[in-house]
Amino acid sequence: MTMPEFHKSSYSHAKTENCVEVAEGQRTLVRDSRNPHLGHLTFPAGEWAAFLRDLKGSDSETAR
Repeated sequence: MTMPEFHKSSYSHAKTENCVEVAEGQRTLVRDSRNPHLGHLTFPAGEWAAFLRDLKGSDSETAR
């Protein structure tokens, strides 16, 4: 089994402590970049894509 390649989410900012990393493929893995040893959440790729579409379509103040 190969290890997933995580990258910092474009929604994470250096100015905040709320940082996540994602690994994308058939499933999308999401983890806390400050505590990667605590594991990750797994989402089907289609559901993750729908989440991002909804997030991008939301008013920035509403999405917070």
